[in-house]
Amino acid sequence: MNTLRTAALVPWAQTNPNLKAQATLALDLSLPVGASDTIQAPSSGPGRSDRPALVPHTQLKAKSMATPEGRAMLVHSIAHIELNAIDLALDVVWRFAGMPEAFYTDWVRIAQEEAKHFSLLRQHLLDLGFDYGDFPAHNTLWDMAERTQGDILARIGIVPRTMEARGLDASPGVKNKLVSVGDHRAGEILDIILEDEIGHVAAGNRWYRHLCKERGLDPVRTYAELIAQFDAPQTAPALQHDGASFGRV
Repeated sequence: MNTLRTAALVPWAQTNPNLKAQATLALDLSLPVGASDTIQAPSSGPGRSDRPALVPHTQLKAKSMATPEGRAMLVHSIAHIELNAIDLALDVVWRFAGMPEAFYTDWVRIAQEEAKHFSLLRQHLLDLGFDYGDFPAHNTLWDMAERTQGDILARIGIVPRTMEARGLDASPGVKNKLVSVGDHRAGEILDIILEDEIGHVAAGNRWYRHLCKERGLDPVRTYAELIAQFDAPQTAPALQHDGASFGRV
Protein backbone atom coordinates (compact mmCIF):
# COMPACT_ATOMS: atom_id res chain seq x y z
CA MET A 1 0.00 0.00 0.00
CA ASN A 2 1.23 3.47 -0.81
CA THR A 3 1.69 5.51 2.34
CA LEU A 4 2.55 9.13 2.99
CA ARG A 5 6.04 8.11 4.07
CA THR A 6 6.77 6.08 0.93
CA ALA A 7 5.19 8.79 -1.22
CA ALA A 8 7.68 11.29 0.24
CA LEU A 9 10.50 9.34 -1.42
CA VAL A 10 9.24 10.32 -4.88
CA PRO A 11 10.03 14.05 -4.68
CA TRP A 12 13.03 13.34 -2.44
CA ALA A 13 14.59 11.29 -5.25
CA GLN A 14 13.60 13.68 -8.05
CA THR A 15 16.69 15.23 -9.64
CA ASN A 16 15.03 18.13 -11.43
CA PRO A 17 14.62 20.89 -8.82
CA ASN A 18 11.46 22.32 -10.37
CA LEU A 19 9.82 18.88 -10.62
CA LYS A 20 10.94 18.16 -7.05
CA ALA A 21 9.03 21.22 -5.85
CA GLN A 22 5.96 20.32 -7.91
CA ALA A 23 5.94 16.70 -6.71
CA THR A 24 6.27 17.86 -3.10
CA LEU A 25 3.31 20.18 -3.46
CA ALA A 26 1.33 17.28 -4.93
CA LEU A 27 1.82 14.98 -1.92
CA ASP A 28 -1.53 13.75 -0.62
CA LEU A 29 -1.89 14.26 3.11
CA SER A 30 -4.94 11.99 3.15
CA LEU A 31 -2.79 8.91 2.48
CA PRO A 32 -2.29 6.47 5.37
CA VAL A 33 0.90 7.51 7.13
CA GLY A 34 2.55 4.13 7.70
CA ALA A 35 4.25 5.46 10.84
CA SER A 36 5.60 2.10 11.97
CA ASP A 37 6.84 0.92 8.57
CA THR A 38 10.58 0.48 8.16
CA ILE A 39 11.69 1.92 4.84
CA GLN A 40 15.03 0.77 3.50
CA ALA A 41 17.33 3.71 2.95
CA PRO A 42 18.21 4.40 -0.68
CA SER A 43 21.89 3.87 -1.47
CA SER A 44 22.42 7.51 -2.37
CA GLY A 45 21.26 10.86 -1.10
CA PRO A 46 18.36 12.93 -2.41
CA GLY A 47 17.99 13.57 -6.11
CA ARG A 48 20.15 16.44 -7.31
CA SER A 49 20.75 18.08 -10.65
CA ASP A 50 24.26 18.63 -12.02
CA ARG A 51 23.62 22.33 -11.47
CA PRO A 52 24.42 24.27 -9.41
CA ALA A 53 28.04 23.31 -8.93
CA LEU A 54 28.69 22.61 -5.24
CA VAL A 55 31.81 24.16 -3.75
CA PRO A 56 33.09 24.81 -0.20
CA HIS A 57 31.30 27.81 1.28
CA THR A 58 34.63 29.63 1.57
CA GLN A 59 34.85 29.70 -2.22
CA LEU A 60 31.57 31.57 -2.68
CA LYS A 61 32.16 35.23 -3.48
CA ALA A 62 29.46 37.89 -3.42
CA LYS A 63 29.17 40.65 -5.99
CA SER A 64 27.93 44.20 -5.60
CA MET A 65 24.23 44.44 -4.81
CA ALA A 66 24.13 47.39 -7.17
CA THR A 67 24.34 44.94 -10.08
CA PRO A 68 21.57 42.59 -11.30
CA GLU A 69 24.02 39.70 -11.04
CA GLY A 70 24.84 40.51 -7.42
CA ARG A 71 21.15 40.59 -6.48
CA ALA A 72 20.51 37.37 -8.38
CA MET A 73 23.38 35.62 -6.61
CA LEU A 74 21.86 36.44 -3.23
CA VAL A 75 18.38 35.28 -4.31
CA HIS A 76 19.98 32.13 -5.75
CA SER A 77 21.68 31.33 -2.44
CA ILE A 78 18.33 31.54 -0.64
CA ALA A 79 16.66 29.38 -3.29
CA HIS A 80 19.38 26.77 -2.75
CA ILE A 81 18.68 26.73 0.98
CA GLU A 82 14.97 26.27 0.31
CA LEU A 83 15.62 23.38 -2.08
CA ASN A 84 17.75 21.70 0.56
CA ALA A 85 14.98 22.34 3.08
CA ILE A 86 12.52 20.40 0.88
CA ASP A 87 14.83 17.38 0.98
CA LEU A 88 15.46 17.78 4.71
CA ALA A 89 11.76 17.72 5.56
CA LEU A 90 11.04 14.80 3.24
CA ASP A 91 14.04 12.90 4.59
CA VAL A 92 12.65 13.13 8.12
CA VAL A 93 9.32 11.76 6.88
CA TRP A 94 10.60 8.59 5.20
CA ARG A 95 13.75 7.89 7.21
CA PHE A 96 12.54 7.80 10.81
CA ALA A 97 9.81 5.34 11.80
CA GLY A 98 7.83 5.10 15.01
CA MET A 99 6.80 8.71 15.57
CA PRO A 100 3.18 9.86 16.05
CA GLU A 101 1.27 10.36 12.81
CA ALA A 102 1.08 14.11 13.46
CA PHE A 103 4.87 14.26 13.21
CA TYR A 104 4.82 13.04 9.63
CA THR A 105 1.96 15.27 8.50
CA ASP A 106 3.72 18.23 10.12
CA TRP A 107 6.89 17.63 8.12
CA VAL A 108 5.08 17.01 4.84
CA ARG A 109 3.33 20.35 5.26
CA ILE A 110 6.70 21.93 6.04
CA ALA A 111 8.19 20.36 2.90
CA GLN A 112 5.30 21.79 0.89
CA GLU A 113 5.92 25.27 2.28
CA GLU A 114 9.62 24.95 1.44
CA ALA A 115 8.59 23.94 -2.11
CA LYS A 116 6.43 27.06 -2.31
CA HIS A 117 9.39 29.18 -1.19
CA PHE A 118 11.70 27.62 -3.76
CA SER A 119 9.16 28.14 -6.55
CA LEU A 120 8.69 31.81 -5.64
CA LEU A 121 12.44 32.42 -5.55
CA ARG A 122 13.06 30.54 -8.78
CA GLN A 123 10.40 32.59 -10.56
CA HIS A 124 12.00 35.76 -9.23
CA LEU A 125 15.37 34.60 -10.56
CA LEU A 126 13.76 34.13 -13.98
CA ASP A 127 12.33 37.64 -13.74
CA LEU A 128 15.85 38.91 -13.03
CA GLY A 129 17.15 37.13 -16.14
CA PHE A 130 18.75 34.16 -14.39
CA ASP A 131 17.73 30.68 -13.22
CA TYR A 132 18.43 28.30 -10.38
CA GLY A 133 21.72 26.57 -11.12
CA ASP A 134 23.38 29.60 -12.73
CA PHE A 135 25.64 30.21 -9.71
CA PRO A 136 27.67 27.85 -7.48
CA ALA A 137 26.35 26.87 -4.05
CA HIS A 138 27.52 24.98 -0.98
CA ASN A 139 26.23 21.81 0.68
CA THR A 140 26.65 22.66 4.37
CA LEU A 141 23.01 22.15 5.32
CA TRP A 142 22.76 18.71 3.74
CA ASP A 143 26.15 17.71 5.18
CA MET A 144 24.65 18.14 8.66
CA ALA A 145 21.64 16.06 7.63
CA GLU A 146 23.95 13.21 6.67
CA ARG A 147 25.83 13.44 9.95
CA THR A 148 22.59 13.18 11.95
CA GLN A 149 20.85 10.50 9.89
CA GLY A 150 21.34 7.86 12.56
CA ASP A 151 19.38 9.60 15.32
CA ILE A 152 16.11 11.50 14.98
CA LEU A 153 16.81 13.44 18.18
CA ALA A 154 20.07 14.77 16.74
CA ARG A 155 18.42 15.56 13.41
CA ILE A 156 15.52 17.50 14.91
CA GLY A 157 17.69 19.08 17.58
CA ILE A 158 20.28 20.46 15.17
CA VAL A 159 18.83 20.94 11.69
CA PRO A 160 15.50 22.78 12.02
CA ARG A 161 16.22 24.15 15.49
CA THR A 162 19.77 25.39 14.86
CA MET A 163 20.87 25.37 11.22
CA GLU A 164 17.57 26.58 9.78
CA ALA A 165 16.68 28.71 12.81
CA ARG A 166 19.82 30.82 12.34
CA GLY A 167 18.29 31.99 9.08
CA LEU A 168 15.46 33.66 10.97
CA ASP A 169 17.74 36.29 12.46
CA ALA A 170 19.58 36.71 9.16
CA SER A 171 16.37 37.27 7.20
CA PRO A 172 15.70 40.95 8.08
CA GLY A 173 19.24 41.94 7.13
CA VAL A 174 19.06 40.07 3.83
CA LYS A 175 15.70 41.66 3.07
CA ASN A 176 17.07 45.13 3.80
CA LYS A 177 19.97 44.55 1.40
CA LEU A 178 17.64 43.62 -1.43
CA VAL A 179 15.01 46.27 -0.77
CA SER A 180 17.66 48.98 -0.43
CA VAL A 181 18.67 48.40 -4.05
CA GLY A 182 15.08 48.40 -5.26
CA ASP A 183 14.25 44.68 -5.23
CA HIS A 184 10.92 44.97 -3.45
CA ARG A 185 9.59 41.68 -4.84
CA ALA A 186 12.44 39.82 -3.15
CA GLY A 187 11.48 41.58 0.07
CA GLU A 188 7.89 40.39 -0.28
CA ILE A 189 9.03 36.81 -0.84
CA LEU A 190 11.32 36.93 2.20
CA ASP A 191 8.41 38.13 4.33
CA ILE A 192 6.44 35.03 3.25
CA ILE A 193 9.40 32.79 4.01
CA LEU A 194 10.03 34.35 7.41
CA GLU A 195 6.43 33.86 8.52
CA ASP A 196 6.46 30.20 7.48
CA GLU A 197 9.91 29.47 8.90
CA ILE A 198 8.92 30.65 12.36
CA GLY A 199 6.34 27.86 12.30
CA HIS A 200 8.94 25.38 11.10
CA VAL A 201 11.27 26.15 13.99
CA ALA A 202 8.32 25.94 16.37
CA ALA A 203 7.57 22.45 15.03
CA GLY A 204 11.20 21.51 15.55
CA ASN A 205 11.02 22.76 19.13
CA ARG A 206 7.80 20.85 19.78
CA TRP A 207 9.07 17.51 18.45
CA TYR A 208 12.46 17.96 20.10
CA ARG A 209 10.76 18.32 23.47
CA HIS A 210 8.60 15.28 22.66
CA LEU A 211 11.68 13.18 21.96
CA CYS A 212 13.52 14.41 25.06
CA LYS A 213 10.51 13.58 27.24
CA GLU A 214 10.19 10.16 25.62
CA ARG A 215 13.85 9.41 26.36
CA GLY A 216 13.87 10.99 29.81
CA LEU A 217 16.41 13.64 28.79
CA ASP A 218 16.83 17.20 29.95
CA PRO A 219 16.30 19.32 26.79
CA VAL A 220 18.75 22.09 27.71
CA ARG A 221 21.64 19.82 28.66
CA THR A 222 20.94 17.50 25.72
CA TYR A 223 20.95 20.41 23.29
CA ALA A 224 24.39 21.52 24.48
CA GLU A 225 25.65 17.95 24.17
CA LEU A 226 24.32 17.65 20.60
CA ILE A 227 25.93 20.93 19.56
CA ALA A 228 29.28 19.71 20.89
CA GLN A 229 28.95 16.18 19.50
CA PHE A 230 28.11 17.29 15.97
CA ASP A 231 30.19 20.48 15.96
CA ALA A 232 27.13 22.53 15.03
CA PRO A 233 27.15 26.34 14.96
CA GLN A 234 26.62 28.02 18.28
CA THR A 235 23.60 30.23 18.87
CA ALA A 236 23.50 33.33 21.02
CA PRO A 237 22.69 32.35 24.64
CA ALA A 238 20.06 35.08 24.81
CA LEU A 239 18.14 33.33 22.05
CA GLN A 240 18.10 29.92 23.73
CA HIS A 241 15.16 28.71 25.72
CA ASP A 242 14.33 25.18 26.82
CA GLY A 243 17.32 23.97 24.85
CA ALA A 244 16.00 25.64 21.72
CA SER A 245 17.33 28.33 19.45
CA PHE A 246 15.09 31.30 18.89
CA GLY A 247 13.07 30.86 22.06
CA ARG A 248 10.62 33.55 20.90
CA VAL A 249 8.76 30.89 18.91
